[in-house]
Amino acid sequence: MQSKMLNERARPRLADFDWRQYIVYIGFLVLFLLFSILLGSAGFTSVSNLLNIVRQTAIIAVMAVAVTFVIAAGEIDLSVGSVAGLASVMTALAINSSVGLLGGIVAGLLTGLVVGAINGWLVTKIGIPSFLVTLGMLGIASGTAQWITKTAPVPIPSTLYNNLFGSGQIGPIPSLLLWVVIMLIGGYVVLRKTPYGRQVLATGGNAAAARFSGVNTQRIRFMVMLFSGLFAALGGMLYAGRLHTGRFSLGQGDELSVIAAVILGGTSLSGGAGTVIGTVIGALMIGLINNGLVLMGLEVSQQQIIRGLIIILAVALARRD
Repeated sequence: MQSKMLNERARPRLADFDWRQYIVYIGFLVLFLLFSILLGSAGFTSVSNLLNIVRQTAIIAVMAVAVTFVIAAGEIDLSVGSVAGLASVMTALAINSSVGLLGGIVAGLLTGLVVGAINGWLVTKIGIPSFLVTLGMLGIASGTAQWITKTAPVPIPSTLYNNLFGSGQIGPIPSLLLWVVIMLIGGYVVLRKTPYGRQVLATGGNAAAARFSGVNTQRIRFMVMLFSGLFAALGGMLYAGRLHTGRFSLGQGDELSVIAAVILGGTSLSGGAGTVIGTVIGALMIGLINNGLVLMGLEVSQQQIIRGLIIILAVALARRD
């Protein structure tokens, strides 16, 4: 009798379980197992290759955590890749000038704050849709970076900077992985455990209802754009540290990978729902796909086709009616 009652209690829980919200985790495990079987002899499961996947996707993950808040609030940011390139250039130029290492770090972060503030102001005060604002800023940031450097790379001679921002290691652990862990923990806590995070989700879910509840939705929308610019700049600084140089082309096209990671992770494109953990797994999943397809020896065109099909399939399976 007792076991029967326990079974009856378990049935509603099983019925309520929605596997689609875990599709990114399921997809990640399936792809990892598939590539491990097919490419084990090619070194896919070697520690060096797995760490290489982390290095290749870490910067996307860092930027994607911030964009999770943007999309959860019902906005979008297409300028993150170009802002990353501009910040890498500004950081490199500052380090090579009289202001040195600390000044270079400040210059890079300040670049992101200025761009993010402009984006946020145009969206909240002028009323221009974030899609159009950030699409325009994509061109402005990229063009500015090319103009001030005349498209030439700017080397970074500071070993300390390069070790902290990209190419260093603590034992076997790449410094880039530590940046991802910091962003993951910080983003999760802010989104799930703070009033600000709840207000971001409320703004994206129903802005009118959020305003009636006392949420300053304009402030929230401004802040998510501001922080997106800031962490896009951090992504550019990590690129510069990893490659020991600042260049306008760093981060070029990353906006698509960042948004794909966020949506794959389970954040609703229409706003109101977001998950930082899912976003980071989504970024790793994209890196896993890229790495596996390269090891298979496929041409770039074939890689693009298969990568696109996998992403579309994953998003389609995660959709809720």
